[in-house]
Amino acid sequence: MPYEQFECLRVHTDSGVAVVRIDHPPINLFDLKLMRDMARLGAELESDSTVRVVVFESANPDFFIAHADVALIQTLPKQPGPKSTELNFFHQMVERFRTMPKVTIGKIEGRARGGGSEFLLSLDMRFGAIGRAVLSQPEVALGIIPGGGGTQRLPRLMGRSRALEVVLGCEDFDAELAERYGYINRALPAEELGPFVDRLARRIASFPSEAIALAKASVDAAELPTVEGLLEEAHAFQRALATRSSQERMSRFLEIGGQTREGELNLGALIETLADGDRG
Repeated sequence: MPYEQFECLRVHTDSGVAVVRIDHPPINLFDLKLMRDMARLGAELESDSTVRVVVFESANPDFFIAHADVALIQTLPKQPGPKSTELNFFHQMVERFRTMPKVTIGKIEGRARGGGSEFLLSLDMRFGAIGRAVLSQPEVALGIIPGGGGTQRLPRLMGRSRALEVVLGCEDFDAELAERYGYINRALPAEELGPFVDRLARRIASFPSEAIALAKASVDAAELPTVEGLLEEAHAFQRALATRSSQERMSRFLEIGGQTREGELNLGALIETLADGDRG
């Protein structure tokens, strides 16, 4: 799939990894142009069986995504209607990245506030550059609230009290504090961020797509009551076990030294060998 004719995004694919560069000067404002590009990208990625991992980065060293377009928010209806039973456009857009059977990763260098933060929160993983990444939810200071998923995703990541600190304090979080709170997975030195994310993305992309999708769906089932979640996990395990890729990989694992002392002492290298066998 060529991934062409986006106004604000540049997409490159290689070895099962799609790298999406946000390029919308001057501040990568989450305006209607960028939202439309993201919505279309999500639909295309979801249907692309060659992509297993998606990495989002920014062409602007100062801004990942500044925030949602305040002028656009001002055009929304001023009188509240009845509570909707369907997700709005923005919620649908970001939820697609959370639920698609791919792994989605944010590589954060620069500021991600408001809707930019909420977009990142919808991804599966987030990694930030120390001294460069900044995240926040400043909406309450403007008299509104986070409306793109922030009030729902932050408590699930960091707990109620810390989420309220983020939402009500409206202050910037640097990479190291964001890591400590659970806002991001890891804070890394700026020069290490790119190589780390690239290696992780390529490592995951080397694994069977069916196993990736089923593992992600099973982890999402952890929001269910425990017994229901365990039943979902058992069903996903059975489905993964039935795939050809699982049978081939388990057999190869045993053939190349799995479950031997030497093999288990060097399991990381052995797993790399499994991936090499797929590429050979």
